[in-house]
Amino acid sequence: MKVDLPTLQGFFASAPFMADLGVQATGGEAGRVRTALTLAPRHLQHTGVVHAGVMASIADHTMGAAAQTMAPDGFWIVTAEFKTTLLRGARGVRLECEAWVLRAGRQLSFAEAEVYAVAADGQRTLAVKAAGTMALIAAQG
Repeated sequence: MKVDLPTLQGFFASAPFMADLGVQATGGEAGRVRTALTLAPRHLQHTGVVHAGVMASIADHTMGAAAQTMAPDGFWIVTAEFKTTLLRGARGVRLECEAWVLRAGRQLSFAEAEVYAVAADGQRTLAVKAAGTMALIAAQG
């Protein structure tokens, strides 16, 4: 996978669920990807904080994208397993996520991510830590 911003943005735009959530790539290089999501009422749960599923989803797909940047041509990355630790409720105007590959293997890669809630004044607060095992599968067709 070519690692430049337009390619990363296309990768996220091609995933219908990420596009529907509004997650966008904001940068990256081989083994590291950054994403963001402008928060809307539809991303919140009944208590007014960002739904855990939204934060887990941005962490998962960003980790997968980081692993995809290191995958050989002809292979896709799919999540085999991931864990999220919710450190605090997220409030703000935006989520920012950064994910990085700790180990890229021939069949499995291991990645981590952090999700930050960003306030209107730009203050970032760490809300989620995540770790994932990503599997490489041969691309079809």
